[in-house]
Amino acid sequence: MATDDTPAIELRGISKAFGPVQANKGIDLMVPRGTIHGIIGENGAGKSTLMSILYGFYRPDAGEILIGGRPIVISDSQTAIRAGIGMVFQHFKLVQNFTVLENVILGAEDGRLLRPSLARARGELQRLAREYELQVDPDALIEELSVGHQQRVEILKALYRQADILILDEPTGVLTPAEADHLFRILRGLRDEGKTIILITHKLREIMQITDNVSVMRRGEMVASVKTSETSPAALAELMVGRKVLLRVDKAPATPGAPVLELRGLRMVDAEGVERLRGIDLDIRAGEILGIAGVAGNGQTQLLEILGGYPEAGARLEGEIRLKGQPLPLSGSDGRARRRAGIGHVPEDRQVEGLIMDFSAWENVAFGYQDAPEFNRGPLMDHAAIRADAQGKIERFDVRPPNPDLAAKNFSGGNQQKIVVAREVERNPDLLLIGQPTRGVDIGAIEFIHKRIVALRDAGKAVLLVSVELDEIMALSDRIAVMFDGRIMGERLPKATTSGDLGCLMAGVDPAVVPATEAIPPAQAPGTEPGGGAV
Repeated sequence: MATDDTPAIELRGISKAFGPVQANKGIDLMVPRGTIHGIIGENGAGKSTLMSILYGFYRPDAGEILIGGRPIVISDSQTAIRAGIGMVFQHFKLVQNFTVLENVILGAEDGRLLRPSLARARGELQRLAREYELQVDPDALIEELSVGHQQRVEILKALYRQADILILDEPTGVLTPAEADHLFRILRGLRDEGKTIILITHKLREIMQITDNVSVMRRGEMVASVKTSETSPAALAELMVGRKVLLRVDKAPATPGAPVLELRGLRMVDAEGVERLRGIDLDIRAGEILGIAGVAGNGQTQLLEILGGYPEAGARLEGEIRLKGQPLPLSGSDGRARRRAGIGHVPEDRQVEGLIMDFSAWENVAFGYQDAPEFNRGPLMDHAAIRADAQGKIERFDVRPPNPDLAAKNFSGGNQQKIVVAREVERNPDLLLIGQPTRGVDIGAIEFIHKRIVALRDAGKAVLLVSVELDEIMALSDRIAVMFDGRIMGERLPKATTSGDLGCLMAGVDPAVVPATEAIPPAQAPGTEPGGGAV
């Protein structure tokens, strides 16, 4: 019989293999009841596989699961839900054109008649919202909500199904700093009510801020479980990677040169008639990194796409773009011409825009540069030359496994990112456009990618960095511009600003005219979905 000392979750000897890949190797884990337990590790360490086993997506090859002291076989997610386990995924599982209420009861209806189910659910939803600070309009369509409010709906779904154990996968990757702080208040409240929280994140600051205990995974094994109060970010990073990791960006002051990119009055109206960019004026000089901070959906994506040569189909563009003093065309889709002009581009979504997932690594390394003279022999592509070039990049960028024949889809997210960064950086562009360089990337790969961005700057190149990670923006940038609703709200020097100052600008508020004690609303551009978050 379970007692107050009985762990909420106990995993014993959990193993799982996918073909020759051993994702989990004899994992033991004990999560005390009524705690917030962090699980961290590099990409490919086995965290997601382990949580997928706990939630019933996978069956373990070996091992035992105990919930509340009782052994259980979790054959599917419905079994997990009946056992009191809920999961909030990094990419939400919501029906966009359904209301909040409809999403909450979806799959948990009381009977054939929907109206009584909705009525009962409405009352319960209101109670849960009041109790856990999860206020959200039950009649709002999901597509009309900010990402932060959509996340609340996912939590409400789990609580409505009477979850006592809540698993959250990278929950702040799409939140503003204010939304992340609110989420942490919610999680503490859930813990204080006796709920057990498992938090999967790669952000060490969050681990130190919110968790009671933390477990570290490396290469499919559990290497440590410690009280958070008895460890440090540096110690956790070393456990994750197996070596000491530099947790700050080591760079000398910038020495900017002549302007490389000049934007004047750049406007964009999309095919639906929505104005996405509202007169952008920016200069980026040789030898500097200009960081663009802002909540996702405020025009950063459109800015990168236009500069990269593939604006949205049907969009109307105005303004002027100059690269090294020469005008660039606004319209048309010609990324190849942009590359020939000296622009490299690491897109925000590596899997959709940066890689062909079914192609091999060596083919992806040539993607966009396949017409380069060194890759061709007369009318034919020189596959041997491309493979040799890819092998060199894979070795220099420590892509794992170092197999150029492996399809891109078979690499972890961090190694996929390294392939894209290697392809673009090693072409030595005059201007590097880089969007979300470390999204979903583990701490070891983050350190490596940051060093390569700084090295490019130190070689006299210009870098336009777009990131929703404020710590990343402040650590890497020599200047910071903040975007809100398609406008530049202001520019700051990293040493002369704070995350609070930037957060105000991200919310569309000039901190110079707002009293310091006044609450700043969560940042959201009209008709857009916020993203971004504290590191």
